[in-house]
Amino acid sequence: MTAVEFWSGWWWPALTAILGLVFTWLVFSQWLTRRKPHQAAWSVGLLMYAVAALMEAVSEYRGVWDPTVYRIYIVLAASMVGFLGLGSFYLIAKKKTGPHIYLGMLLGWEIVFLWGVFNTELRWDKLVPGITVGGQALGAAGSFPRVMSLPFNISGTIFLLGGALISIYRFARKREFAYRMWANVLIALGTICIAAAGGMARAGFSVGLYPGEMVASALLLAGFLMAGTLDKGAKESIAHGKERRAAEKAQLDQAAPPVPPEV
Repeated sequence: MTAVEFWSGWWWPALTAILGLVFTWLVFSQWLTRRKPHQAAWSVGLLMYAVAALMEAVSEYRGVWDPTVYRIYIVLAASMVGFLGLGSFYLIAKKKTGPHIYLGMLLGWEIVFLWGVFNTELRWDKLVPGITVGGQALGAAGSFPRVMSLPFNISGTIFLLGGALISIYRFARKREFAYRMWANVLIALGTICIAAAGGMARAGFSVGLYPGEMVASALLLAGFLMAGTLDKGAKESIAHGKERRAAEKAQLDQAAPPVPPEV
C-alpha cells in the first residue's frame, strides 16, 4: 500500500461519517427540545457533512464512484460549511434579519450549484477510486460549477470561525465559563482544519482531504461536548462561581475592622 492509498483509504471518511452522525443526532436532539434556528441550521450542515463522508467511504470501499452519487456528494461536501456558518450567524446575531438574508443566499447558491453539477460533463480520469477526487472531476479549478463551492466555503468559514472567536473572547473574561472558552478553541481549530483541507483539495492537493475531514469532525465534536451542551455543566459552573464569590465576600467581611456602636 502506497502513502497515497493509505491517506485516501475508505476508513478515514468512515470514521468521519460515524462522528458526523453522532454529532448530528446530539444537535438535532437539542433542536427538538428548544427549537432554536441555530440548532436547525447546524443539524442540516452536520447531516450534509456525515452523508458526504458516508458517500466517500462507500465509494472508496466498493472501488467505484457512481456519477450520480458523486454529483450529490460534491454539492453536499461543498455547501455544508455554509450551513454550519449559518448556525453560528443565528447564534451571535442580535436580530435575525441578517441570518435570514444569508439563508436565502445559501438556497440561491444551492440551486445554481445543483443545476451546474447535473449539467456538466464529468472528467472520468479524475473519477477514480483510490485517489481523493475532491472537486477535480467537475473540471479545472475556477471553472463553473466547481467555483460555486467558494461562496459556501468562504462565507461559512467566516461565520463559523468568527462565532467561535467571539465566544472565546466573551468566555475568557469569566472564570466560571473557562471550559466554554476552551471548547470554542477546539471548534475554531476544527473550522480551520475543514477550511485548510478544502482549500488544498481545490488547489489540486487532495490526498489529505479525508484525514483532514476526520480530524476536523473530531475537534468539532469534542468542542461541542466540552461546551456544555450541557446545561448541567453550565449550571454547575455558575453555582461554583457564586460559591467562590460568596466565600471571597465572607473573607472580606471577616477582615474588615469592627464598626463602633453609635453613642
